[in-house]
Amino acid sequence: MTLRAGRVMDTDWSSTWPRIAVVGASAVGAYFGARLARAGAPVLMVGRKPFVEAVQRDGLTIEGGSEPLHLQVPVSTELSACREAELVLFCVKTVDTLSTARALEPYLSTDTVLLTMQNGVESVEQIRTIVRCNAIAAAVYVAVAVSGPGHIRHFGRGDLVLGSDLAARQVAALCRRSGIPCRISDDIRGELWSKLLMNCALNALSALGRSDYGHIIAFPPAYSLIEAVVDELLQVARAAGIRLPGLASTEQAMAAVTRLVAQMPAQHSSMAQDLVRGRRTEIDALNGYVQRRGAELGVQTAANQVLFTLVKLAETAATST
Repeated sequence: MTLRAGRVMDTDWSSTWPRIAVVGASAVGAYFGARLARAGAPVLMVGRKPFVEAVQRDGLTIEGGSEPLHLQVPVSTELSACREAELVLFCVKTVDTLSTARALEPYLSTDTVLLTMQNGVESVEQIRTIVRCNAIAAAVYVAVAVSGPGHIRHFGRGDLVLGSDLAARQVAALCRRSGIPCRISDDIRGELWSKLLMNCALNALSALGRSDYGHIIAFPPAYSLIEAVVDELLQVARAAGIRLPGLASTEQAMAAVTRLVAQMPAQHSSMAQDLVRGRRTEIDALNGYVQRRGAELGVQTAANQVLFTLVKLAETAATST
């Protein structure tokens, strides 16, 4: 095995495929797992029963984008299937982070690398309190949605930002072999906060307004609300001693949000998709996190609090029907 506690052993993932398990094979997990499998990596996907049955019967389909895919991949509903994995892509929703990590831990070795591919900034630290293996984080930029069991729709992007430690560099080498764009950063915490900023700016408004990103950014009252959300998040980050690369001011951050929207204007947030399906959302890890961290640091976060409250109300209504 290659990695343990961040040090290189005797295998180079730029030339040898590790055994890979995708935990939480929904939109993000299935998309990246499919890219790795297509390149030749041995990939197993763990997902819900409808996904597993559909893929066993018809294969996995990635629609849209520049590279549509259809392939057969091993699937399972059981976390025990991850027992031999050398690399785990941890892609469950943040509401399931702790319970899934606890259930998965008995099947991980101390040499396993677990890559969290989740929203928010807390997951990797939470996971490290539970698992014995080397857990690292990625900032994930991809627009995907589940269009049916075993069918994923790709709308745009599909790139990762990883840290600069040895484990992350090995994963980056694996991504390059698979054609997955991947950037190395010396400040992965700042990168995760940059992604948090994008999610806090757009996800709740997309869910509450039932709007795609393009319509949100073009609506002046929504733009002003995004500006307030972004400004509060930057204040919280500064109070916490965190630097967001290239996003030192509200003006820079709003320009970055606008550029992101231009890359995927027709996209609805995963939070909007969760509300439609009557599922719990990730609002606690996004605007809710900014609100909680702001309260700890003495920073006012009224705009984030409003979005958090409204999504929680909508979530309660959606999950009780």
